This record gives sequence, C-alpha cells and structure tokens, in this order.
Amino acid sequence: MADCVEANAANIALAGEAIRDGRLVAFPTETVYGLGADATDDKAVARIFEAKGRPRFNPLIVHVASLQVAEKHAVFTDEARKLAAGFWPGGLTLVLPRRPETPLSLLVSAGLDTVALRVPAHEIAQALLRAAERPVAAPSANRSGRVSPTRAEHVMSELGAAETLAMVLDGGPCRLGLESTVIGFPQGIPTLLRPGAVAREAIEKVLGHRLAEADAGSGEEGRASPGQLESHYAPGSPLRLNARDVGADEVLLAFGPDAPKAKTSMNLSTSGDLTEAAANLFAMLRALDAEARGRVIAVMPIPDEGLGEAINDRLKRAAAPRG
Repeated sequence: MADCVEANAANIALAGEAIRDGRLVAFPTETVYGLGADATDDKAVARIFEAKGRPRFNPLIVHVASLQVAEKHAVFTDEARKLAAGFWPGGLTLVLPRRPETPLSLLVSAGLDTVALRVPAHEIAQALLRAAERPVAAPSANRSGRVSPTRAEHVMSELGAAETLAMVLDGGPCRLGLESTVIGFPQGIPTLLRPGAVAREAIEKVLGHRLAEADAGSGEEGRASPGQLESHYAPGSPLRLNARDVGADEVLLAFGPDAPKAKTSMNLSTSGDLTEAAANLFAMLRALDAEARGRVIAVMPIPDEGLGEAINDRLKRAAAPRG
C-alpha cells in the first residue's frame, strides 16, 4: 500500500527521486490529481497504463514547467503560442506535432505523431516538476474510465494498492475539479478535442475566432486527446441525465436552487454557479455512487454554456453504455 503524505518540501523531494527511479507518484494539480511518471522512460510510462488498466490507444498528457520547455518537445504554431501565453500555467492542454529529437516516450503519444502538453498552475505540481528534473506524464490518478479524483483519498481508494505507486502527495482538494480543456491543431486549425476547465468562450476570445469541432468518432482526431472514449468518467451506478424529478429509489445529483426533494441528494451548486459545480462534480459523483449502491443517480439539467459544456460532456460519457 502506497503512503499518502503531506506535500511538504521533503516529501516532494522524495517524490521527485521516485519519478527519476521509474516509479509512479500521484500529485495534485489545479484540475484533478494526476498519476505521474517520467515521460522519457518507456517502462515508467507503461506502468501508468498498467496501474490504470488504461487502453494503450488513449494518449497521455505530459506536464512541463514552462512554454520554453514545451517547445523543446513539440512544434508550436503562432496560434498555439498565443493560447499558451493566454492560459499557461493553467487548465489548458495543447496537442501539437512531436519534435523528432524529443526524448519523450512514444507511449505518451499512443502511436501518434503528436504530443499533449500542459503547464500546470498548481504550486505542488510545479515543485514536483522541479524535483523530478524531467517532464512528467500524468493522466488522472484513477482506474481507467472511472470518476476522476479531486482529493488524495480518492486516489488511495482506487490506486493505493498499486505496487508501482510510490506515494500520494496530499495537497487538499483540487481548485478547479475538472480536467483540462484540450485543443489540437489538425491541418493547423485550432480544434476543440475535449471541453474542460477553460471555457470555449475564453479560448475563442484569445484566438479571435471560433474553434473547429473534432470528429471524435473516427480517425486520429478521435483518439488524439485523453478522455475521448465514449464511456468515461463512469461511476459504478447508472446515470439518468436531465432529470426534472427523482424516483423513490433514485439518488439525486442536483443543480440550482429549485432542486426536487430526495432522500439522498447532493447539489453541485445551490446558487447555479457553474464554476462551483465543476469543482464539485467528481467528488459528488463519487459520494453519491457510494450511497447509491447500484441504484440510479438522477442528474438535473446543467446549462450547456461556459463550463457547463465540459460538465455535460463528462456526464454524457459517465452515462454512456459500458463496453
């Protein structure tokens, strides 16, 4: 069983050493907790897939300390630099062509000629990058397809027994609580591959034009981004979306001030604030899943605007038929 430890300077130094030794470390970011490994070590990256039970065809996000470091690994367009300047460090991932000379493992790209890069804003994530002295591949620290972790205890409940997990750095709850937004550049065109912690409208404002839409159903675009599998972020209990009422044998994931009465319920935001709802989404899904014990989780409608687009994307994937 891995140790869950306070993310102080001494433990971060130990975590950096563990990553250099090819082991896994779970750590907080502003989005969700990541399961980190040395992104230049094929065996270490393979251990991520093993620990998560993750399909090999789903790429991993590589965390780096700065735009300057990112440019050593990928070819940036002018618009990619504009987005990096506007949102890094922060909850935006850019999928760009790999540089031929990059030492990054081919496994992080899942066989594609692109790589997903992000500069995290969380001070513990940045400290870990400094301690590890190398880029860190880090998908969400949970079993593949399951609800993403926003607290250290979520990581321990799912991956604490993994032999290759050296430790979990406990940095408290994640501020944003929703995975990063992913933007790719097929044919050089900025394209929304996954909605997330940075709203589409904010990205389009910086670009000065609309984002293109990815065809997630086929081809390389459909697997160029993490989190694009149809069934993903799934609790053990089935979900009923856009619920206006709640059945006697259902539990309720509510939103807004006018939620129906339910024996068991949690409200993403009683005031209808989408930022608060995004931060609460995964923790509340986990808590309700534990209460439901296989019963249906009824989910109230969420406005499909701003961060609501990303929330609805996660809910639809959580409710999708399991493969």
